[in-house]
Amino acid sequence: MNSVVAAFDFDGTLTRADTLGPFLREVAGTRPMVRALAADAPRLLLAGIGRGSRDDAKERLLRRLVGGREHAELVALGREYGERVAKTRMRSEMMARVHWHAAEGHEIVIVSASLDVYLDRVADLLGIPAVLCSRLAVDDRGRVTGTLAGGNCRGPAKLARIREQFGANGYELWAYGDSAGDDEMLGAADHPVRVEHRGGRIRIPTP
Repeated sequence: MNSVVAAFDFDGTLTRADTLGPFLREVAGTRPMVRALAADAPRLLLAGIGRGSRDDAKERLLRRLVGGREHAELVALGREYGERVAKTRMRSEMMARVHWHAAEGHEIVIVSASLDVYLDRVADLLGIPAVLCSRLAVDDRGRVTGTLAGGNCRGPAKLARIREQFGANGYELWAYGDSAGDDEMLGAADHPVRVEHRGGRIRIPTP
């Protein structure tokens, strides 16, 4: 293993905006998406202000929108969606940082609460060898259950996934994130980089 690991959050860090919501709207339809959000509005509000579980709210939304769907179908849709994300939604400033780490020979990984069905394809196109993310659970019939295998990759889970992948120590960690869901990962990093959004632009410290 390389002695330096560079861990990147995805939505709002590598990308200009959220990618999960638009993906779910594409695969489920706008009306079902609106109905699902309306049905869980009180719980989503509580989760948003820290008085409810974001993980539970996310799984309820997934059950409503993709539960029972063929996993192979979502993988195919996710592959096409991931190709569009990789081509049109990445932040050039952050991709420059990814390329810098690659040129230095560092191990690069995406660490995200977004879904594997499109993140795996994005990472492949960007030349990023590892993805630690939320993965859809699949039943023995090949259908999506609406739950997440291994849980939601957010908050403390991000740091836990990094340590499962690379170990608890023995390497230098760079971490990039833009939200409270990245706090634990940033807090444990030797080089934490909080991407700040200001008037549609971001500020990234010089390495």
